[in-house]
Amino acid sequence: MKTVVITGGAGFIGSHLCDYFLEKGYRVICVDNLITGKEVNISHLKKHPHFTYLNHDVSTPLHFDERIDYVLHFASLASPKAYQLYPIQTLKVGALGTHNTLGLAKKHQATYLLASTSEVYGDPLVHPQPETYWGNVNPIGVRGCYDESKRFAEALVMAYHRTHHLDTKIARIFNTYGPRMAIDDGRVVPAFLMQVIRGKPLTVYGDGSQTRSFCYIKDLTEGLHKLLLSSEHEPVNLGNPAEMTIKQFAEKILAITQSPSKIVFEELPLDDPKIRQPDITKAIKLLGWKPSVPVEEGLMETYDWFRAHAPSR
Repeated sequence: MKTVVITGGAGFIGSHLCDYFLEKGYRVICVDNLITGKEVNISHLKKHPHFTYLNHDVSTPLHFDERIDYVLHFASLASPKAYQLYPIQTLKVGALGTHNTLGLAKKHQATYLLASTSEVYGDPLVHPQPETYWGNVNPIGVRGCYDESKRFAEALVMAYHRTHHLDTKIARIFNTYGPRMAIDDGRVVPAFLMQVIRGKPLTVYGDGSQTRSFCYIKDLTEGLHKLLLSSEHEPVNLGNPAEMTIKQFAEKILAITQSPSKIVFEELPLDDPKIRQPDITKAIKLLGWKPSVPVEEGLMETYDWFRAHAPSR
């Protein structure tokens, strides 16, 4: 039985990865200090014989005596609300956390996967965004702590690959949604769904013409697994290329949920990307992967989960 360490394993994506790898027959060690992760996301796994939870901040070193086969570094403060509240911790987990987890992988000669992000492209001047694009990032802006932490993490991963010949992977993850998203993290899917549940207007920033592409969590976990087992070492975009404006997305949520809520417009946040759409040509060619869950289906499942788990007030 192979063992996988998943940092940030009590978070949204991390907890789904814990589920996925246990179902695939792996032993899973979940590492999370719960700064944004939630223990309830993994509570159903606590009695699983092949699951272990460790409360630990990966910005400090971690060690395991048992053999480790894979290290997936997902510990991060990924929402604007979280990383603007904890900018130093965000930079530390991107820099020190990546360094420590790479050291763990090197010690065990484990395969390493970094959860990078579409935010490395910043407010892009190339559309859609291929992996060859270097990005348009404001390093000292309010989003810089997150964007630059991931850009540095990518550079460090490639340095370990080239210097120590470590088997490394880099996933550039675009907007992903699904059950277990934090209801209060400020991102568009939980924000809209909670406004619908509470009978409030949907808040669209700017004129709503900025675009996003939304990938359901089930599709993402499958893509991450394929990338982990591949021979590719340079970054690979994982996301849904079906682009829509935020206003269109708000209208789609209102239609799916049959909500009578209205749309209201507010000032656009600083450095908010105007466009975001992955070019997944590389993922299709190298991994044989592309999203398959229709956004209507994924949103309905997410909405049902929010109604069952989120407070109405």
